[in-house]
Formats: sequence, structure tokens, C-alpha cells
Amino acid sequence: MLRVVTLSTLFPDATRPNFGVFVERQTLGLALEPDTEVTVIAPVGLPPWPLRRGRHAALAGLPEREGWRGLDVHRPRFLALPATQGRFHAGLLTRTLTPLLDRLSFDVIDASFFFPDGPAAIALGRRYSVPVSIKARGADIHHWGHAPATAAQVRAAGRAADGLLAVSESMKADMVAIGLSRERISVHRTGIDADRFRPTDRAAAKVSFGLSGPTVLSMGALIPRKGHEIVVAAVATLPGVTLLIAGEGPDRAALIAQARRLGVADRVRLLGSVPHAELPALIAAADVMALASSSEGLANAWVEALACGTPIVIPAAGGARELVTTRAAGRIVAREPHAFAAAIAELLDERPAPEAVAAAAAPFSWERNARELRTHLARLVARG
Repeated sequence: MLRVVTLSTLFPDATRPNFGVFVERQTLGLALEPDTEVTVIAPVGLPPWPLRRGRHAALAGLPEREGWRGLDVHRPRFLALPATQGRFHAGLLTRTLTPLLDRLSFDVIDASFFFPDGPAAIALGRRYSVPVSIKARGADIHHWGHAPATAAQVRAAGRAADGLLAVSESMKADMVAIGLSRERISVHRTGIDADRFRPTDRAAAKVSFGLSGPTVLSMGALIPRKGHEIVVAAVATLPGVTLLIAGEGPDRAALIAQARRLGVADRVRLLGSVPHAELPALIAAADVMALASSSEGLANAWVEALACGTPIVIPAAGGARELVTTRAAGRIVAREPHAFAAAIAELLDERPAPEAVAAAAAPFSWERNARELRTHLARLVARG
């Protein structure tokens, strides 16, 4: 029996059902592997109590432990001091987790996000004399691995880990660039629920969403890094094209104002946060998925769109070139409106066959993801 503690600050809860669903799905797959026992620790970072209002108050109300889709999930609270740029997050997280892990029996710690999970996992691994694996997904390296307050902690954790995983070859290169050993990093790709994300009747899907005519979908949090404003500007130059934006965040008001300013408020629909279970039908209704992220590891949204037969337009961010390998899969373009508009128009004109688009997602499987993760973790334990 392989006893795994999966540590992830990126994990869904009742207040954030879409938060880290890819970590949830990876963990569900691991727990289904033979002779594998998984305990999930999904810490919740909270500011000091006088500041716990709104979303923080909702997070504070989550159960400390619950059954979550068949997983045993602990949700300990740790102090996330504001205005410190994350400098103390890992230390405070370690202090919070120690009493909990003192009560558990386990063979390995699987940290599914690099910061603050990684440095905390290293400290805990030393305390309990168990190996530690840390996985890099994107912002955990691109932001925390370069931010002055946390970069040294990220590098130290990466050098001390018994095993390292990256979501793409590009992510692996980014880890090497901050001083981690290439030989110790394995690429561990995401998966896809092929029975849910698959080509369907696009015309029927459009009708279900009250759509007609060419449709572009952009998915992701409404934050500057995702570049939704670039897609809005691109679609504004394409008459008759509707843009759907699935996601929520602080840029919502700015995007609404931009659409009004460009005279396309009637063609840009902000859908808010869409439950993950509803994404296949939404993606199936779109002719193109366009996401102008400034940085990614290998976005699940890209893979999900392709699996549904919807070509993608994205910049050369993260593992983009590892995924868009055929013209049917989409286009990799400069991160600016004119380039996005040209690529979208080209795909709307060509209309690649959904089956040809979906072929680009064929290598991605949650079964393979789980099998490779268990093999990786078991190997670390076997080394002693």
C-alpha cells in the first residue's frame, strides 16, 4: 500500500467549485490506483480575523475536514499575512500543518503546487523522514519563482525535493532557468475526461445557448494575465462574431466598459464563473477558443477546447507549441488584437473538422496521468 499525502492550496471547495479542478481530478485518479491510499490536505490561507470579510468569511466557514467526491479532505487554516508578498506563507503553513500531520501515517508527500506548498512540504518531509515530490504548474514558477520575497524559497525547495514534476516541456525549461536540475524534472501532463469533452453537434449546442452565427469563447479568471481585453479588441474588428467570456474576477467592470466603448456590448457576453460540469456544452457551442494569456504552464482550457473539436488561438505561452502542432488545432500568434483577429478569421473561414481538432488532445488522459503519478511517487519511496 502506497500512502500519499497530497498537499495543495489549489483545490476546490464549496465556495470555489472551479478552483484547482485539475488538481482535484488528478487526485481522484491517483486515489483509484491499486494499492494507493490518499489523504488530501487543502490548506486555506486567511488574513488576520479583523480582515475576514466577504470571500474570506466564506472560506473561514468551510469545514475543517470533509468527504469531497470520495476523497478525505482536510482544510486547515493558515495565516496569510497581507502586504508581505508571500514571504511568510510557507513558514506559517508549515506551523499549521505540523499538528495535523503528527496524527497521520504516510509514505510520501505530493505537493501539487510549488508555493507555498513546496517549501512547506520540504520542511514536513524532513520532520517525518518521508520523500517529497513538488509539481510546477505555471504561476507558481512564473510569479513566485521570480518574486523577490519568495524566489529563494522556491529555488531551495526545488533543490531539496526528492522528485520534481512539470506540466509541460516548456514548464520544465522555466524551472531549469531558475536554477533547478533538468535531470531531476519529469514532465507530467494533464488529463482530459474524454467521455465529457468530445466533439458534438455544434449547431445544436449553439441553439441551447441562444447563439447564432460565428462564436468565440475565452475562458479564465478576469485578471490582466489572462488577456481577455485583447480578445475583446480582436472580436470588435470581426463583424457578426459573438464573444463569450467564461470566468470571474476584478477585471469584469473594465471589460464591460471596453465592450461598450468599442461598440460591441451586444456581441460580448460575460458569463461569470461557469461550473466545470457545464463547460463541455459551452465549448461545443464555440467555433474558436481564444485565450491571450501572458503566461501558462499547459492550460487545461486549451486541452479541453481541442478535445471538444474547437480550435484554439493562443500566444506562445508555456506549452503552447507542444499542443498546437497542426493547422487544425489552431494558431499561435502574437499577443495583440490584430494577430488574434486575423487568426480567428482564418479559422472561421477554414472550419477544420472537429475530429481533426480533437486529435491534438488524444495524448492527454487522466488514467495515464494517475498511473504515471503513482509510479513516480512509488519510485521515490522505494529509494528510501
